[in-house]
Amino acid sequence: MFYWVMKRIFLGPVLKLLFRPWVKGLDNVPESGAAILASNHLSFSDSIFLPLMVHRPVIFLAKSEYFTGKGLKGRLTALFFRLSNQLPMDRSGGAASEMSLQAGRDVLNSGGLLGIYPEGTRSPDARLYRGKVGVARLALQTRVPVIPVAMIGTEKVQPIGKRLPNIRRIGLIFGQPLDFSRYYGMEDDRLIQRAVTDEIMYELMRLSGQEYVDEYAAVVKAQLAGKGPEPVHRIEVAEEAAADVAEDIDDPRSEGTGSAGTL
Repeated sequence: MFYWVMKRIFLGPVLKLLFRPWVKGLDNVPESGAAILASNHLSFSDSIFLPLMVHRPVIFLAKSEYFTGKGLKGRLTALFFRLSNQLPMDRSGGAASEMSLQAGRDVLNSGGLLGIYPEGTRSPDARLYRGKVGVARLALQTRVPVIPVAMIGTEKVQPIGKRLPNIRRIGLIFGQPLDFSRYYGMEDDRLIQRAVTDEIMYELMRLSGQEYVDEYAAVVKAQLAGKGPEPVHRIEVAEEAAADVAEDIDDPRSEGTGSAGTL
């Protein structure tokens, strides 16, 4: 009820009047049935504008830190996220992340729309960063289409660290649904997960016009802050490096001195 009232009566009309969002390809979102809306992530306000322009309710996987803040501000933020159809996504890896993905599977298995940011965090510089494979796992396990969504200009409305938004026009582009049925039954294959994720990120790059960076945004943020990457990113990098080595070993077409020389 809160979600509908805020979207239709209070917050929605005001935001449309102030920011005059333009939309392309909205008819690519199905009127019924499950689908994943995979979006680039430029601003905190992405989670407001995207569901605002979609007629159906959109449930987002949001980082768990939004639900665990302390003090009055933290409790109010957590309350807002829960009331606005958002679910906590634990990014620490292992069983915790798997439970978060299960919540996403439940949404899709019930026929809902699930919003997810494959980059895992907001872009630090408005470029598009490498996607994490959770979106591929969800798409392949639930066998639903993925609709790429490009947010345009939201980083200028609310840059990172800025509390009050700038009033300016923003845009959204909904791409054609991506069908990954050719990979059904191979959802546990790490190389397939990476191929699906990279295809989604390519579509986001094409729709948004962003420069693509083949690194995780969270790793780049950590480097900028002088810190090491979060554990989940270290795990993913190690797993994918191992998968790349295994692919080279198995591929008889490898050039040069061969995989043994490379190792």
